Formats: sequence, C-alpha cells, structure tokens
Amino acid sequence: MAITPLEVAARGTGGRRGADILLEILESEGVRYIFGNPGTTELPLIDALQRRPDLKYILALQEASVVAMADGYAQAAGRPGFLNLHTAGGLGHGMGNLLNASVSQTPLVVTAGQQDSRHTISDPLLFGDLVSIATPAVKWAQEVLHADQLPVLVRRAFNDSMAAPSGPVFLSLPMDVMEEASDIDIGRPSVINREAIAGGLPELARALAAITPGRLAIIAGDEVHGAGAAAQVAAVADMLGAPVYGASWPSRIPFATSCPLWAGNMPTRATDIASRLADYDAIFALGGKSLITILYSEGSPVPPGCAVYQVSADARDLGRTFQTPLSLVGNIRASLDVLLPLLQRETEPCRAAHVAARENVVAARARRRIEAEEMVAAHQGDAVIAPCVAAYEAVRAIGPQVAIVDEAIATSSYTRMFLNSDWAAQYSFLRGGALGWGMPAAVGASLGLGREPVVCLVGDGAALYSPQAIWTAAHEQLPVTFVVMNNREYNVLKGFMRGQTHYVSARQGNFLAMDLRDPPIDYQAMATSYGLEARQITRAADIAPAIEAAMASGRPNLVEIVISTV
Repeated sequence: MAITPLEVAARGTGGRRGADILLEILESEGVRYIFGNPGTTELPLIDALQRRPDLKYILALQEASVVAMADGYAQAAGRPGFLNLHTAGGLGHGMGNLLNASVSQTPLVVTAGQQDSRHTISDPLLFGDLVSIATPAVKWAQEVLHADQLPVLVRRAFNDSMAAPSGPVFLSLPMDVMEEASDIDIGRPSVINREAIAGGLPELARALAAITPGRLAIIAGDEVHGAGAAAQVAAVADMLGAPVYGASWPSRIPFATSCPLWAGNMPTRATDIASRLADYDAIFALGGKSLITILYSEGSPVPPGCAVYQVSADARDLGRTFQTPLSLVGNIRASLDVLLPLLQRETEPCRAAHVAARENVVAARARRRIEAEEMVAAHQGDAVIAPCVAAYEAVRAIGPQVAIVDEAIATSSYTRMFLNSDWAAQYSFLRGGALGWGMPAAVGASLGLGREPVVCLVGDGAALYSPQAIWTAAHEQLPVTFVVMNNREYNVLKGFMRGQTHYVSARQGNFLAMDLRDPPIDYQAMATSYGLEARQITRAADIAPAIEAAMASGRPNLVEIVISTV
C-alpha cells in the first residue's frame, strides 16, 4: 500500500510524531471533540489534526470557555471531555472553570502546550511551571517528557478522570515532545468495571426499615447522575414513602422533577437546612457533599438526633463532616439494585405505614406547586417582570424534554421550583460558583447530546465572563438558546448584604460596585456582533413565544429578559 504525503509528513526519523501518537490514542479512547484555543505551542497538534478527519476541533475564543465547554460536554455525554489549552497564560485563563469542574467532579483530560523543553533554561516567552499551576485544581498533574510516555500517561489520565471521585487531570505537552518521532505501540484502552457493590447492604436495609415511616428524607446528590441511578433512587423512595430532596447547591438535578416524591432542593444556609430537616429522624444521602453552604451561619445543617446514612463511591466523603451510624462505599446504582430486594423484605411488616407516608409526601408536593403558581399569579401584572414570573414562563416554554444549563442566580431557585420533567438529566447548574461557566457549558452540552437543543439561562453579570462562547455556538450552528435574565445589577450580592444587619450599605441602600447601569450593557448588540439573532423582552406575555421561536429556529439565539430586582 502506498504511503500518502500526509503520512510521510507525520513521520520523522524513526516513526510518528508525538502529536500524531496523541491523536491515535484519543481516537482509540473514543474522543470525538478536542476543545481548545490554539497558540504557538499547539501548532504540532493543529497540524496533526489534518491527518485525523474524525477528530473535530471545537474552537473557543478564550480558555475559560474552552474548559467550560469540555465540562458541559462531559456532563451531557457521560464520558471524559478532552481539552487543550495554551501555555501558562491559557491555563491561567481557564483556572476559574477548572476549579468549577473540580468541585463538580467532572471527568476532564486537560492538556496544555508547553514551550520546547530545550530552551526553557533561557526563560522564554510563554513558559511557566504548568504542573505547579494546575495542581491545586486537578486530581494530579504531570509533564510528558518523551513521546514514548504518551500511551501510558494519556490512558492513565482517561482512567483516573473517571475513577471515584471523578474529576479533571492535567498533562503538560512540551512542543518538542509533540514533534519527537517514536515507534511506540499505543496499545488499547483498558476495560474497567467501576460498578462495585457496597458491603453492609443487609445492615443498611434493616437500619432504614427501622426508621419510623415519614421520618426519613432522601437526598439525591450529584453522584446519582454520574451513576445513572435515578430509577433506583425513585424505587427506594417509593418503598420507604420518603421525599427526595436535591443538593443545596447542585451540579445536576439527578431525579425526575415530575415524580410526586420530588421535594425540591435543599436551601444553602446551615440554619435553613437544619430547619428543613427538623421533622426527620434520619437522612439517606446518595452521593457526597449534598449539604453545601455559602455564607456562614451558626450550627450544623444536620439537626441533633438526625442520623446520616450514606452510599457513595467516594470513600473520602463518608463521615467527613457529619458522624454516621452506617455509610457504605460503592457505586450507587449497582448498590441500590442489591439493596432494593433486601429493603422490600425488611419493610414488608409495615407496608401500610410506608404507603401512608408516601401519600403525605405526594400531598405536600401538590400543595407546594399550588402555592408556587399562586405566587406567580400575584406578580403577573407587575410593571417590570418579576424573577419568579420570568422563571415560570421560561420553564413553561422550554418544556420537559429540552436540556437546561442554568447560571442565572437571580432566578435559579424559581427555575428549579417549576421544573416538571420525567427526564432526570434535564437540568444542570453552576456548582463550583465561579461565574462564566453557563454559556460555554451549554455549547458543550449540545455537542454531548448529539447537537440537540439546549437552553442556557444566564444572569446579566455572568454573561459578561465568557460571552465568546456564543461565537462558537454560531460557528458550529448549534441549537442553543441563550436567555439572559437582566436585572442590571449584582442582585445576589445585594441580597446577601440585606440579610446582614451590620452592613451600612444595606441600611443606606448604597451598594458599591454592584450596578451595571452606567452605561447599560447592550446584550442584543453583543449577540449580534457574534453572529446571533437577538431580541429583548419587557412583557411577561412575550417570554414564552420568544423562547419557543428561538428553539424552533434550530439556530443559536439570544433572548434578553428585563427583570426586576426583587
């Protein structure tokens, strides 16, 4: 068989170039997309992509967007995202969203081009200690020293990004390593079954069955999404007649919000969480870190006398903050599959009591939904669109089958209140807290779902952190609708200050550096400049038609909704 000119170009003295070896490995690992923003140190990789047409490079215009696109893709696709940053500066640009990915435990293989190692002794431009920079935000970081190391280190990165607790890993790729010739055999991906069944399940079944019906709450943490365990959680809740809560500051709602046992997400203050849990003798937490708090408030979120039971694949999280009489290490879905028949047997003697408890939970949910709709009705006629009305109308327009990526903090609690979907993977949120995640994550989510429609809800402030992402949506012609909830201020910060009696700012109504009004920001012009159609909405009745039209177009759009500050 004749060797093509491209294959000749790929070969140096003694074999293929490092960049070609890297791409061979990525293809064997099932990678479809490389998210990146190239610079000089990435030129070998960009050139090698000419010889790999099945690998698509997704161009972002800034590294913060690169990281969040890969994050959104990984969460939606259920597999590691691969991204390539540019030297120390690019890694620095991406650090905020890399920290988000770490907190959300998103599996990412993060790479960055490094200067040619032969002249690092002369302190060249763009050089930095990439391993040290990345280390605080990743599971581990290492620099590849020779092309022959690529198969082991890249495959290790993919494996470790998925191992519990999942999360990003980092490889530095010096330019000379990407140009180095090698005959190394790339081998094959490892097959690793991570569905370990927890030990102690009979004891857990007895403990849960012994709790008085109606006095147990289940918390479905983010890990339920990664384990694909929504159906199993619903079966356990149904058997125990227990409400299912979401995490206080979630990455996902990993449970069908249409389920009558869904009770909403926990609040974010320790005192408020403790108040919510006051009526329970125990909680059954599936996954770790479900009771994240933001501002300090005195006391534990778990009230005295409330026992904590837990199943998680992350052994480090069990008993980390809250004492537990019994918690188990294992894959949530596999472990609940074994727990369910044990629980069926243990709860049989008090089946009627659990059925009655379930009916009470269902009735409480129905009352909450009526109260929420009454709240919206009370504000429908407001001169400026109320946040609760904006969220209600947006969710109504989006419907139950379109993915939602949410970074609109002013409306997020209302958005979650109105969700009503059988799809346990519909909703994702900014768990890490560093703004600038939502818009690029929505782009990645659409790619991870096979270019399906996605609606991104984003606050006006957050939209300014990575607006470059909408160019990528336009360039790739992805059906992403960006909905900017615009109150023209950092409303959440003002709200925090108003909640504290000692802040002079709140008493005087004078908040420094929290208004975006002088001059006002033109989000429609911004969207148009990046190639999107855009419109502004000032009437509640126009919200649903605008979002529906944007989604129906099959193209990226931006809808700005002007909302009130209360």
